[in-house]
Amino acid sequence: MYSHIVIAVDGSDEADRAARRGLAFAGEFDATVDVLHVVERKALGLTTSADEAERLRERGERILGDIEDTASEHGQSVTTALREGKPAVQISEFAAERDADLLVVGRQGMTGVEKQLLGGVTEQLLHRSTMPVFVVPKDVKQTAKATDYARLLIPTDGSENADAAVPHGIEIARRYDSAVHVLNVVDLQVAGGAFDAGGLETEFIERLGERGQTAVDEVASEVEEGVSRPVETAVERTTSFEGAAAGIQEYVEENDIELVVMASHGRSNVGRQFLGSVTSTLLRTVDVPVVVVKRSS
Repeated sequence: MYSHIVIAVDGSDEADRAARRGLAFAGEFDATVDVLHVVERKALGLTTSADEAERLRERGERILGDIEDTASEHGQSVTTALREGKPAVQISEFAAERDADLLVVGRQGMTGVEKQLLGGVTEQLLHRSTMPVFVVPKDVKQTAKATDYARLLIPTDGSENADAAVPHGIEIARRYDSAVHVLNVVDLQVAGGAFDAGGLETEFIERLGERGQTAVDEVASEVEEGVSRPVETAVERTTSFEGAAAGIQEYVEENDIELVVMASHGRSNVGRQFLGSVTSTLLRTVDVPVVVVKRSS
């Protein structure tokens, strides 16, 4: 499933952690790796001389060289590339040119002259990229071993868009022998918007729960065909104004989940868009890596 991986780096500690995770992931899948650094156009525009601009490029080459050294220490080889321009544009175009099937980035990035090279850029990539994006948060462990993804979570809302993440979750679980959890979150704040008079009927809430249970059972059945370990299912309710993302985050913390695999878009429990805003919110708050999968058009 993942035979060619692109890792984007900007020299930040978080990007370095993401690179290490990406290299370990590539090793598990026996994938080839390209590492890209983008010298941001805005940063070049702030330089006052050709020498300053060249120092930015040289810094980029040093960043790439450090990742090459890290890969070499683990017996891996990588190809590196340096580009200039808007980071999100250059990263997505490079990954497409290289025919990559996974893009690895940090959730945040540098500040100052190079600010948001992988911060706001990450969210832009999620909108631009047609391939899965592996997003690594700041506080994740520095190293990645096969046991790091012992518990994997697939959130679902029962939509076709959400289903796009399931094969990826299955394949990762196979490689890491992960215990898979499948979760549906009933967002009572969103559901309450369907009632002008306020309040929710008990029967309506129960129907939402039944619909969520059907969604997780269908995903669990598919997962069970592809993995050897039992699958855990859950339907949780949340009244948080952070919506379903809060329910997912709470589940991650309570169940020691180490990787989330989810779709970039879906629908809500009452038919409105769900996983788009949920994914964005979750990526800003959860402290485990998230693989975000976009449904093929």
